[in-house]
Amino acid sequence: MSKVNVPSQSILHRMMYIFVKGMSKLYQTSYMYPYPYYAYDYARHPVYWTAPYSNQLDSSHSSIPTDRLKRKDYGSQPFVVNIEKAVKQNRTFRTALWTGKHLQVTLMSIKPGEDIGLEIHPHLDQFLRIEQGQGIVQMGNTKENLYFRKRVYEDYAIMVPAGTWHNVTNTGNIPLKLYSIYAPPQHPFGTVHKTKADAMAAERNQFY
Repeated sequence: MSKVNVPSQSILHRMMYIFVKGMSKLYQTSYMYPYPYYAYDYARHPVYWTAPYSNQLDSSHSSIPTDRLKRKDYGSQPFVVNIEKAVKQNRTFRTALWTGKHLQVTLMSIKPGEDIGLEIHPHLDQFLRIEQGQGIVQMGNTKENLYFRKRVYEDYAIMVPAGTWHNVTNTGNIPLKLYSIYAPPQHPFGTVHKTKADAMAAERNQFY
């Protein structure tokens, strides 16, 4: 019987290293999307937003300014956006970002100690997600009976059923930044309320 030569352990380790290194090169691909991400407004022009993980992307595109985004309503055209960055860049009390036939997305920035305002939407459900800050959400079946009370923080989501009184108050020391989804839409196309006072005035004058 002939003797079979078995590779030494060091040789096996070396072979495994070469195999793994080769496989890693084989599957190493560049990112498919340019930096920064952009959302195209089909009726007008591209809208650029800063992309996450920019250190992993092609730096040759880094000269594109991030302030090209226009503060306007992009509904009801196809639209893609980094919602976290859009929310954090917003400095208005309320801005309609996208208004369609059956759904609306608004951005909100609530000052420390300020609240959205106690309100009710009889015929629509509402979704809110916090991207920055902290607060307290209250809900109930009447103004006097806000039996539901929860503390909310960054990355928390709030669901408000139709016909429910609700309010969100900023309890932190930085702006509470969030986005809200109404289904169906609550505000007119292109709504921008720079301050809470503007929003209250619009409501009193029945602008929406």
